[in-house]
Amino acid sequence: MTLPLEHLAAPAPDGSFSGIWPITARRVDGELTIGGVTASDLVAQFGSPLYVIDEADMRARAGAWKAAIDESFGELAGGEVYYAGKAFLSVAVARWMGELGLCIDTCSEGELRTALAAGVPGAKIGLHGNNKSRAEIELALEAGVGHVVVDSLAELALVEAVAGERNQTAPIVLRVTTGIHAGGHEYISTAHEDQKFGLSISTGGALRAAEEALAAPHLELVGLHSHIGSQILTLDAFTEAAKAILDLRAQIAATYDVAVPEIDFGGGYAIRYTVLDDVPPSAVTYAAALAGAVTTHVTETGLAAPKVSIEPGRSIAGPAGITIYTVGTIKSVELDDGSRRYVSVDGGMSDNVRPALYGADYTATLASREPLDENVRSRVVGKHCESGDIVVKDVALTASLGPGDLLAVPATGAYGRSMGSNYNMLPRPAVVAVKDGNARVLIRRERVDDLLALDADA
Repeated sequence: MTLPLEHLAAPAPDGSFSGIWPITARRVDGELTIGGVTASDLVAQFGSPLYVIDEADMRARAGAWKAAIDESFGELAGGEVYYAGKAFLSVAVARWMGELGLCIDTCSEGELRTALAAGVPGAKIGLHGNNKSRAEIELALEAGVGHVVVDSLAELALVEAVAGERNQTAPIVLRVTTGIHAGGHEYISTAHEDQKFGLSISTGGALRAAEEALAAPHLELVGLHSHIGSQILTLDAFTEAAKAILDLRAQIAATYDVAVPEIDFGGGYAIRYTVLDDVPPSAVTYAAALAGAVTTHVTETGLAAPKVSIEPGRSIAGPAGITIYTVGTIKSVELDDGSRRYVSVDGGMSDNVRPALYGADYTATLASREPLDENVRSRVVGKHCESGDIVVKDVALTASLGPGDLLAVPATGAYGRSMGSNYNMLPRPAVVAVKDGNARVLIRRERVDDLLALDADA
């Protein structure tokens, strides 16, 4: 018998996805299946822990964003969706995004070369980062990227110098700090003044950078960029930040008689990690709010509408991915308000550092069979030598859970593999894509031999 997974919600007509599991997730005869492949078959073939990407889900989310931007900005100056590769990037994923008409936002040589290896045209790639190396800037110019996002006056001078040496004109976008504070944790709120990113609007740094960019012989100021944080649920934060950056565009036009042609509103669009989380706005709702801000700007200033871009990453990759673990040791601890069962799995903070880094909440379910008996208060922990090595802080799991059972943690498609490490010399898990009953490796599992190969004395 096939049943929807607990709390699963299919995509709504407006492009929203309110569930925490991938859209193909089901229980078939009690066992979790993704893309028509059972959890036990995936582990038998590819090992555990294992990252699993629902290709249909990821494509659907990317397509929903593309459709929302096309619809909202089609009558203005158009728009682009840059998939934020930092969430999770592989050659196959970059290729999927390209096939759907998305661009790729990269933040390093590795991400840039991955996008290029997928056949993404340079003009459909952006290069981000607050401390780009000369080699990264040279590669971006050689590849003909659509733009380089400049993060400081020092970097502005560096890009000008590199472009001048190559006798090229570098298309640049200035990342500005709007002062709008948003995001779930201090470390993922990126538009307040006291942090490393961007050129401040309030102190005049952004306007000065625009002046220097316009005067530089080897730079072309093609856009302004704002990114206010991550995991943002409120539309107000986006619309306030949009107004701030559009006001800067108007100020540049009034001061230098130049209408900056593009505005990048960044990313940060939220997803659900547990059923207790609020349902985020849909792609359509986000896009409509941004389009409203642009329309007001055009009406009030008389300037031509800018081309608009956004950078969703987590909202495309996050819910499309799950991580499957194998249960090992189990113990119970007596507390003042009862007991808690500690369930150890064969991964941990090396494959998902977000709970340790941000205190991020996740949930889990028994994946290898149906949980039929009563649930027990549990904490899922990893195998690393850290007391903060927590996979799921609090979750109710079946009392009969035992060694060898498989657990699945949803919403790990973003920032799991991409922030993974080899802590305690654990090789990183494989990443597998599933679709229509088939599974294939996107990134192979690391082996201890891979780690020793880097050791000069091995």
